[in-house]
Amino acid sequence: MFYNEEFETLPRPALEALQLKRLQSVLERVYANVPFYKALFERYGVRPADIQGLDDLQRLPFTTKQDMRDSYPYGLFAAPMDEIVRIHASSGTTGKPTVVGYTHRDIETWSELMARSFVAAGAHKGDIIHNAYGYGLFTGGLGAHYGAERLGASVIPISGGNTKRQIMIMQDFGSTVLTCTPSYSLFMAEEAKAEGVDFKKLKLRVGIFGAEPWSEAMRGEIEAKLNLAAIDIYGLSEIMGPGVAIECIEAKQGLHIWEDHFIPEIINPQTGQRLAEGERGELVITTITKQGIPLIRYRTRDITSLTYEPCICGRSHARITRMSGRSDDMLIIRGVNVFPSQIEAILVGIEGVEPHYLLVVDRIGNLDTLEVQVEVDERLFSDEVKVLQRLAKQIEKEIKDMLGVTCSAKLVEPKTIQRSEGKAKRVIDNRKL
Repeated sequence: MFYNEEFETLPRPALEALQLKRLQSVLERVYANVPFYKALFERYGVRPADIQGLDDLQRLPFTTKQDMRDSYPYGLFAAPMDEIVRIHASSGTTGKPTVVGYTHRDIETWSELMARSFVAAGAHKGDIIHNAYGYGLFTGGLGAHYGAERLGASVIPISGGNTKRQIMIMQDFGSTVLTCTPSYSLFMAEEAKAEGVDFKKLKLRVGIFGAEPWSEAMRGEIEAKLNLAAIDIYGLSEIMGPGVAIECIEAKQGLHIWEDHFIPEIINPQTGQRLAEGERGELVITTITKQGIPLIRYRTRDITSLTYEPCICGRSHARITRMSGRSDDMLIIRGVNVFPSQIEAILVGIEGVEPHYLLVVDRIGNLDTLEVQVEVDERLFSDEVKVLQRLAKQIEKEIKDMLGVTCSAKLVEPKTIQRSEGKAKRVIDNRKL
């Protein structure tokens, strides 16, 4: 099933021809309207007219989050403010937030791509979409909302928080599609169990989860506890918001990135060199239809790989693999590169362990230490000490065997690790790096 079959199934030659035409147009636009890009291109000795093929994209410099912060708030806008109808901003953990502006056409494009994404995930016009992404400056809530309305589905704009009320509304309103972060969905499952609510008796059929990296093991956990098909969605506020890429329900083997609006590349995050299809590296995206704030070769910091292999769903757009983390969130512990999602995948596969964990990194003397705090289920926690000691040793051994990093496992009582209604906080790094 497709939302826009003509564009979702464009043959590769036609898709690439469209990309080139749109790329050349957006380069002319930013060169003429954004002083930052004009100065940057001239510093690198390249002009829009030099880009005669898609491979020439490599001649252009990268744009970074720091560039956006340095241009705060409106310095990268390519449209005048009287054409900007919406402003969003990232939460930003350090410094100023990154600000993005949308023209009316940008909102229309975003709405269509989210509608495409919903259909790819298995949603349809008759669905009741329970939208528990946050509304406000964060792009998640309104992005999903507009897409659901464009699809013609019924949308419940519940946002995050008040989990008991969320569960009641899912029961009473007959919600069929859930949208939220994966960690919040598990928190919902936990609260529902405490309230005596059985997710198997709800009408939920599909869950569309994003805004944080999550593992295949966590997918299994979510599908088992919420009794739905869990679909991975990808987006970032700088590029558009949710709906940049999504898994199709037919395959669930990588996320289709809508290439008629975005050109993806994978680079070596250290050298900036483009990597071949299938190689894992940092995702770089060029927006080719945005009017408000087009971005050229934006470094997302998200780690993934790219494949152009045909998909059984019939969509011709390339797929990115599940994000394993971010190049700037990657932990380096005694020379070993570790992503939280890798540890999560190990923990979820161990019986008796709950999918709630916290990684505490410290430096004692000159040595890095990693403590993995993880909840165990109530039955096991009340067991004798030697059983818990055995479980802790098993966790330490599996992390060492799989990732090559030494850690200490700290088993904690159920519901003691802080829950989040948005992105889960997985790491506390106490090192002064």
